[in-house]
Amino acid sequence: MNLVEFKNVSRIYKTGDHELKALDNVNLTLKKGKFVVILGPSGAGKSTLLNMLGGLDSPTSGKIFINQKDISTLSNNELADYRAKTVGFVFQFYNLIPTLTVHENVSLVKDIAPYALSATKMIEEVGLIDHLKNFPAELSGGEQQRVSIARALAKNPEILLCDEPTGALDSKTGVLVLKLLLKMAKSYNKTIVIVTHNQNIAKMADVVVKVKNGKIISNEDQQNPALVDDIDW
Repeated sequence: MNLVEFKNVSRIYKTGDHELKALDNVNLTLKKGKFVVILGPSGAGKSTLLNMLGGLDSPTSGKIFINQKDISTLSNNELADYRAKTVGFVFQFYNLIPTLTVHENVSLVKDIAPYALSATKMIEEVGLIDHLKNFPAELSGGEQQRVSIARALAKNPEILLCDEPTGALDSKTGVLVLKLLLKMAKSYNKTIVIVTHNQNIAKMADVVVKVKNGKIISNEDQQNPALVDDIDW
């Protein structure tokens, strides 16, 4: 059964008399438990696609089904509930609250997610159990990104959405973060969707969706994805 289904989805942004078609009649299906990379140049529509999937934006036309439920017709409150229960987010910039400790940043999700996992357990999983009481400013960029991954997974979402999650990191730290994302996705049976322009990350995916000018130009299953350590970064 498909976890995600986009049916003829378009998103048009209007500024005065000008229209920008960020997505143009997109059709897409994704199965549960897959590592998916959405690949394309800047301005191709990748982030718009991710925002639609995450319930952060709604289509101008078309329908989006998650677990056979049409989220394109949901109200703002219903979309907030969908985001809380179904989706975890990892962004290029970590969006941690600077005045809260690592544990407090991850624990926040229990207030919105009905099936939240243990914050301490998730912090341990990302290798930061010794930093529970540290503040974000006391951590490196890679450590902050690992905290954001722990927070996203603590929500216990079905789908983990990652927008350029290694974009602000050096290549060595980025590889460590990718390994962690893959490990956590497989360990907890999550569907992981990464938006990137990095061809190397695409080599590791189960599914590669290529986007250009708001359209999906290819959607391919990869039978033998590369391992992180096999790629020349």
